[in-house]
Amino acid sequence: MRTGHGPPACHYVTQAARQVPPDFAWLSLRERETLLGLRLAKRRADWLLGRWTAKRAVASRFPPPAAPTPLASIEILATEDGAPEVFFGAVRAAYSISISHRDARAVCALVDGGRDPALTIGCDLERIEPRDTTFVEDFFADEERALVQRCGAGVRECAVALVWSAKESALKLLRTGLRADTRSVVVTHVNFGRLDDWERFEIDCVEAGRTLPGWWRTLGDLVLTVVTAQPGAPPHGLVDAGAPVPWAEASGGPRRATPSGADLRPPEAGR
Repeated sequence: MRTGHGPPACHYVTQAARQVPPDFAWLSLRERETLLGLRLAKRRADWLLGRWTAKRAVASRFPPPAAPTPLASIEILATEDGAPEVFFGAVRAAYSISISHRDARAVCALVDGGRDPALTIGCDLERIEPRDTTFVEDFFADEERALVQRCGAGVRECAVALVWSAKESALKLLRTGLRADTRSVVVTHVNFGRLDDWERFEIDCVEAGRTLPGWWRTLGDLVLTVVTAQPGAPPHGLVDAGAPVPWAEASGGPRRATPSGADLRPPEAGR
């Protein structure tokens, strides 16, 4: 929970598909209904990975007052625009979360004060990989194309992934997603320092007339970006991805999927 009058604290948790339990005891009844409505195996697997990661993040940062409490009591429900929101029973939690998954890995970022539109968040994972020049030409603004062109051969692929990921994070925060023109949010002031630690960037929201602060880093072959509505410290990693949630009864914490759950492990995911 937020304390004091400083900037809101931003946190994140990462998880891998192999850590998702093969049973569904950690899902609420409404979440199970949503899962039943997902027909494609990959979509089901990505959804499960995202929900598991989000519940781990919520449990690690904001445990309910009564413990132990099963993870099924934490509900991650989508709004009409697709943004995830957290509920404890009928009560909406007072913080904002954002979920992203790529290549059988997921991240959930969260910030205090989610009922306040000034304290919202967006995050995204993108693979560092070769992309055709038409991708940059079609989806990047002039300033972003210039940024990519200034990068050397060894950094270009990372820069493209960073810009695209930052755009997705910003559009999640604005709750428009890719329904909006990707050139309506422009990545600026990128700091290329240590790729394995947090560095800053900014997002100019052309139509909204505002600037959003952001942080980025690499996680292996992925770029992780986090965009917040207010400036603050770098995102803080929460629990060890392999450690059980201490107060969770359901499923006994993460474990490798059994053969019966193999069809729920996502294949290599696309963008």
